[in-house]
Amino acid sequence: MKVSINKSDLKGRVAAPPSKSYTIRGLMSAALAKGESRIINPLGSDDSEAALDVLEQVGIKIKRERNGWQVSGGHFHKPAAELFCRDSAATLRFMTAICSHIPGRCRLVPGPSLAQRPIKPLLQALGQLGVNGHTEGSSVVVDGGRLRGGTVEIAGDISSQFISALLFIAPLAEEEVTIRLTSPPESKPYLLMTLACLDRFGIKIDSSADLRQFEVSRQRYRPTDYRVEGDWSSASYLLALGAISGSVTVTNLNRESLQGDKIMLNLLTDMGARVTLSRDTVTVARSRLKAITADLSQSIDLMPTMAALAALADGVSVLKGIGRARLKESNRVLAVRDGLDRMGIRVTEETDRLIITGGEPRGSLIDSHNDHRIAMAFSILGLAVGGTTIDRAECVAKTYPDFWATLKRIGGEVETYGQ
Repeated sequence: MKVSINKSDLKGRVAAPPSKSYTIRGLMSAALAKGESRIINPLGSDDSEAALDVLEQVGIKIKRERNGWQVSGGHFHKPAAELFCRDSAATLRFMTAICSHIPGRCRLVPGPSLAQRPIKPLLQALGQLGVNGHTEGSSVVVDGGRLRGGTVEIAGDISSQFISALLFIAPLAEEEVTIRLTSPPESKPYLLMTLACLDRFGIKIDSSADLRQFEVSRQRYRPTDYRVEGDWSSASYLLALGAISGSVTVTNLNRESLQGDKIMLNLLTDMGARVTLSRDTVTVARSRLKAITADLSQSIDLMPTMAALAALADGVSVLKGIGRARLKESNRVLAVRDGLDRMGIRVTEETDRLIITGGEPRGSLIDSHNDHRIAMAFSILGLAVGGTTIDRAECVAKTYPDFWATLKRIGGEVETYGQ
């Protein structure tokens, strides 16, 4: 599918969609809790559907209701077929760990984009806990039923999801588990989100202040009602649009959230945007933006959005801590550089920095690289300058299925066509 975007003056009020990260964390915790849990206000998207499908194949009963999901957890069985995780990295990584708890062999199969992303560090870590797991091509094979426990060491700067995966299954091990990170953790907010979610389901974990060591005793998950808050990552595109194309108000945002992408408020303010806060609501109005130097190592998903804003800002922006963006749904550093180059914006790529000289972008054909965050970020520039077409635009369904309809609702001249 392609999306054609013309220059637009946006104005409106939008509720941020539910958090994908909290949705999947809550769902995994509910599956591990023996009894009935409810996930209230979950995100309906490709990623969450992947998690639902896989859990149902291993014995978890899930009833989809109007305002949430009723989850009957705690009873697992060996799947009758391969577990297709689509392109949901959280599903593949969390379920790789959870399959160590399921007697028998599980084979997890990633989608084509996810198959390019790392998984072996997690398998090596599980091996230290007594789990037999390996890869066969792009598939992950786990022989479950024996999770010994003990001490495990893993790098902290590849993916926080590896560490979260270990935290999910550590309370179920035969012995106490110590998780030590051999390098400082990046995306710390996601680890804090995992710890908070586990706490809601009765799991207490002792962690060091720098989140480099975790001590986990044997415990049981307790079923609960778990409400999902709004997603700051998805809201970032709407807030950015307000700064360059009119005035946008986003509701359903928890200003006390642990989500790292909440830093979008600070970044917009630093760029000179007019930001107004009111309880769970944020309004951003069109502003003249100035260049910024920002470390995005703890909020790496904001890199494409910040790159789009930097292209419209006065001066030269430096985005630091962006190296891991090469290991996402696409090589986002390459995708951003290619898209900005097509729109006439000067970009210098370094190992861990992007240097962007703001100017006057011109409309262009943008390849989304089948990456939802690239598609949504370049919609910002498309609505600011017009004449832009985004290819493979259906990829936004991964986390924000209603994104293009939302833009239309607040005045965006957006037309979808093709398959």
